[in-house]
Formats: sequence, structure tokens, C-alpha cells
Amino acid sequence: MYMSRVGRMPITVPPEVVVSIKQGEATVTGPRGELSRRFNRDMCITQDNNSLIVSRPSDSKVHRSLHGLTRSLLANMVEGVTNAFEKNLEIVGVGYRAEKVGDKLVVRVGYSHPIEVSPLPGVSLAVEGANFIKVTGINKEVVGEMAAEIRAIRPPDAYKGKGIRYAR
Repeated sequence: MYMSRVGRMPITVPPEVVVSIKQGEATVTGPRGELSRRFNRDMCITQDNNSLIVSRPSDSKVHRSLHGLTRSLLANMVEGVTNAFEKNLEIVGVGYRAEKVGDKLVVRVGYSHPIEVSPLPGVSLAVEGANFIKVTGINKEVVGEMAAEIRAIRPPDAYKGKGIRYAR
């Protein structure tokens, strides 16, 4: 029937990355660290030399939807342990700023008190200047979650644009 466009693409594995697949669990180890994730047992993940291929057992709706998802998650794991993921945030507003105190981030964005943000495990926070925050890590989901938590402190105002926004 239909084949997932995302799911059928092979994932190229760089030479410095080691992938091990056992009973629905994939572990990817690379120069930046190690990620492990459990996948649906129906999805078949095979490894040929330097590529990973995800295949599905049938064309049922559940298997079709899991096909592309499994491939994307695996590709993100391989990408994360080789290059790491990064999200940039920009603070806009008079007197708004951020600073790094130890491993915590202290954000002053117009409230009566500064707000301290502790990084999630596997994520590092960096402040460039007073208005740019860089969130980096090997797990794409955790990096996105951390960036969203920081942005939620003061989302950008629709009219003036003041607040914490994603930078390009």
C-alpha cells in the first residue's frame, strides 16, 4: 500500500558512532555521549555496515504511524551523539537580562524577583552577552523542553515584542 517517505529513508551512521539494538531497545554511543530508547517491538530495526533501516510488519494504521516516528527518533539519537542539539533564546526588553550563577540560570524579566532556572539532566545552559541564552544537549526532546521552560517564564508580548523568544 503506502510507504512512509520518512520511514523508508536509511539512517547513515558515522564511523565514530556505535549502535546496538536488543529486543526493541536501541543504544547509540558517540563522541558526545550515550542515548538509549525503547521502541515498539513491532518495528524492525536492522543495521547494515554504516546504515540503519526501519521496516514495519504490516500496513495497519498503527504500524504506518510508528514507522516514520521510529526512524525520526533513531535519526535524532544518531545526530545528537555526533553534533549535539542547540536552541537559542533572545531576551528583549528594557532591563531584561540573564546571567549564569554556578550551573543555574538567573533571569530578570520584569518581575519583582529574579527567577532561577536549574538545567535538566544532560542539558547545558550558556549566556552570551546579557540577552542571549544558548541551550545545548544530546537529546533533542530535552533540549526543546528546557528551551520551552525558559521561554514560558516571559513569553513574547504580542504588541511590544518584549519577553523571551526563540532566536534564529
